[in-house]
Amino acid sequence: MARGWESKSVESQIEAAELQRDRSDPRSFSREELEQDQKAKSLALSRTRILRELGDTTSEVRRNSLQAALDHLDRELALRTSNKP
Repeated sequence: MARGWESKSVESQIEAAELQRDRSDPRSFSREELEQDQKAKSLALSRTRILRELGDTTSEVRRNSLQAALDHLDRELALRTSNKP
């Protein structure tokens, strides 16, 4: 009897591992989902770069331009997060 329970446990572990692998497989996502994910990552990287440049700049004109770009990226990121299911 113990072997029966053990084999069921192993079977469920294998199924769980296969399910996890299927979820992490990029082919299981639609093209649109992959594009949206890539766009969000690109926006986040741009935001990081702008924040770094904001910290480094001494020009007030450049600072204003970077702040406007940062505000725009924040709005874009907020729209993407609010549209996620």
